[in-house]
Amino acid sequence: MFRKPIGVIGAGSFGLAVANLLAENNKVLIYARNIEVVDAINTAKSWNKYKMHDNVHAINDMQQLAEKCEVIFPVIPSANFREMMQTLSPFLHPYHILIHATKGLDLNLPKGKTLVDMETLERHHIKTMSEVIMDESMVVRIGCLAGPNLAREIAQGLPAATVIASHFNEVIQIGQQLLRSDRFQVYGNPDLTGIELCGVLKNIIAIASGALSGMELGENARALLISRGMVEMIYLGRAMGGKTESFIGLAGIGDLVATSTSTLSRNFTVGNRLAKGENLDSILGDMQEVAEGVNTIRICKKIADSFKIRAPITEILHRVLFEKITMEEAVQYLMKYPLNVDVDFM
Repeated sequence: MFRKPIGVIGAGSFGLAVANLLAENNKVLIYARNIEVVDAINTAKSWNKYKMHDNVHAINDMQQLAEKCEVIFPVIPSANFREMMQTLSPFLHPYHILIHATKGLDLNLPKGKTLVDMETLERHHIKTMSEVIMDESMVVRIGCLAGPNLAREIAQGLPAATVIASHFNEVIQIGQQLLRSDRFQVYGNPDLTGIELCGVLKNIIAIASGALSGMELGENARALLISRGMVEMIYLGRAMGGKTESFIGLAGIGDLVATSTSTLSRNFTVGNRLAKGENLDSILGDMQEVAEGVNTIRICKKIADSFKIRAPITEILHRVLFEKITMEEAVQYLMKYPLNVDVDFM
C-alpha cells in the first residue's frame, strides 16, 4: 500500500471504476464537482448504480487532492480537460505523477479561430491529453491508461486488462503496481502518443459499428468494418506520431473490438441510435456521459484532409453526422470505395 492516498479526478462511470480498482490496495481520494456525488459516495458508498469500495473517499477540493496525493488519475471528458488542468496546475509539483484515462483530443487553434475557420491543421494544433498536461503544468512524469475497459464489466468484477503508456518506465511500473489484480492485468508500452491515439481513434469505428448493428447488416459487415477501421486508425495515428505496433496491441485492436461490439459502449450506442433514425442532437442530449467519438470525427476529418490521409470511414461518418446524408448512402459509399490491397500499412 502506498503511503499517501491515490487521487482520481472525475466521477463518471470509468472514473468510479478506476477508483474501485485502485482502492483494492490503497486509500483513494476521488474529486467530483457535484456535491451531491461527493455526499453519496461518502455516506451511501454508492453513486450511479456503482457500489464504491470502503477505501474510496470523495472530495470537492482540487487543492486538497493535489496536496494529499502524489499519483493522480484524471478521468474526465476531453472538452473539460484543459480547464481542469488549469484549475489543478497551481497545486502541482514536479514530484506528482499524472496517469490520465481520457480518450479525446484537444484543439490548440490560433486565437479567435474555430475548426471550421481552419483550412488545414498542423500537428501543433492537435493536442493529446498528455500534451495538455505538459502545456498547463510542471508535471514531467505523465502516463496514459487505455484498453478494452468497459466500466460496467469492471464494476462487476469481470476479467479485463489495460495498457499503461509512458516515456518513463517508473510511471508504467507504478501504474501496474497500483492497478494490477487477479481480475485486472496491466501491460506497459513506451509509445505514449500511440496509446493515447488508440483510445481516441477507435471511437470513430465504434460509432460506425453501432450503425451497422442498428441497420442489422450482419457480422460479415462488422468484421469488414473493424479490419478496415484498424487500417484507418494506423494511418491517422502514424500521421500524429504514433507507432504501428501500438495499434495492433491491446489498446488498439483490443479496445477496438470491445467498443465496436458492445452495447455498453457509448459510441456504439450513438451509431446504433442514428441508424434507427434518431437525431444526433437528441441522442447526445439524453446521454448521461460523453460519447467522445462525435467530436473526434469532426477533428479527424480535418486531420485527414490536412495530412492527405485516406480515411473513408471517418469521411463518410462526418457526412452522416454533419452533412445529413443517410446511413444507407454511407454504406453504399464504403462498399464501392476503390481498395484493392488488403494489408497496406506495414
